[in-house]
Amino acid sequence: MQPRHDSPRLPFDPAALERVLLPIETARGLPNEAYTSPGFRDWERDRVLAKTWFCIGFGRDVPNPGDAFPSQIQGIPVLMLRRYDGGIGVFHNVCSHRGAQLVTEPCSVKRRLRCPYHSWVYDLDGQLIGTPHIGGPRINEIAGFDKSEHGLKPVRHAQFWDMVFVNLSGDAEPFETYIAPLAARWRDFDMSHIRHPGEIGSLKLDVQCNWKLAVENYCEAYHLPSIHPGLNSYSKLDDHYNIEEPGHFSGQGSHAYTPLLVKDGPNLPQFPNLPPKWDKAAEYASLFPNVLLGIHRDHYYAIRLEPLGLDRTREHLEIYYVGDASSDPAFDDVKKANLAAWRTVFAEDVDVVQRMQNGRASPGYDGGVFSPAMDGPTHCFHRWLAEKLLAA
Repeated sequence: MQPRHDSPRLPFDPAALERVLLPIETARGLPNEAYTSPGFRDWERDRVLAKTWFCIGFGRDVPNPGDAFPSQIQGIPVLMLRRYDGGIGVFHNVCSHRGAQLVTEPCSVKRRLRCPYHSWVYDLDGQLIGTPHIGGPRINEIAGFDKSEHGLKPVRHAQFWDMVFVNLSGDAEPFETYIAPLAARWRDFDMSHIRHPGEIGSLKLDVQCNWKLAVENYCEAYHLPSIHPGLNSYSKLDDHYNIEEPGHFSGQGSHAYTPLLVKDGPNLPQFPNLPPKWDKAAEYASLFPNVLLGIHRDHYYAIRLEPLGLDRTREHLEIYYVGDASSDPAFDDVKKANLAAWRTVFAEDVDVVQRMQNGRASPGYDGGVFSPAMDGPTHCFHRWLAEKLLAA
């Protein structure tokens, strides 16, 4: 009799995910375990997040040569390094000797990265260049040990609009293919002009929810009257439209964008040569899996969602303005007011996404239903994840 080899037990019911794929009128949402199960989280990380392009940070996180920035993908530590040629390298953040995490906080390593455990040394290309005492006290070399075979393990990566993406598995589609639909949609914007203003362009927000709930909340305008009454007073629900690019991104746009102004303040510089359709339009897209984007004629922002646990997410917001002229101190008050306005909007979402997370503990909830008119972008995201999980 041959031994039996059972397949590993799935951390989800495939039938529940297949219901997600139904037409929106009859589809159900992702099941509770998608937000609460450690097994689901690991499956999602290894078979979805690791196999696509995942944002781990921004170029501005490593502004100077020698800067190091640690990040993580559902617990897997990775490291960005700024080289002296201006390029960025990304590596698994682990020493090849005994597996110690090399960097735990953003810092400058100058030209050398030293492991804090046994002081093995790497250069900014990830090459192992120093192995002190490997052969005994003051014996730093041993026969047969080839340092070139034991450097840091590189991670496939790409940079776009200052965002840094990685593909852990190394076998995702080319990055140019992945990003092409978004780049085409916003091709009117010459992003070579974006400039970051420093402290007045950054915000971090910790939210007690699964990262997917932050995506779902962001990509629809349905909650605008209930959760954002201030925003809804001048950019009403009626002014919004859905954006759906299956398999890539989803979100919403507004026909009533009005630049934020301080009293008697100057207008911010605008992207050059925009067609008239952008005079009042702005769009907000969730780029799957973990980036929330906003494009306007006078600024652009990106929010990197960093999953910290099943029910913990950190949102990293970076706002960019247009051209070198935007760095003039005359615009500082306007940029501060803009950051404050976005802080208010995003803070208004915190309670409701945390309530959704709490609700996922209820056996009385089975994924919910969708409004065909209002929830198309959310269903688009659910379909993307369900399709990838079922394919895996």
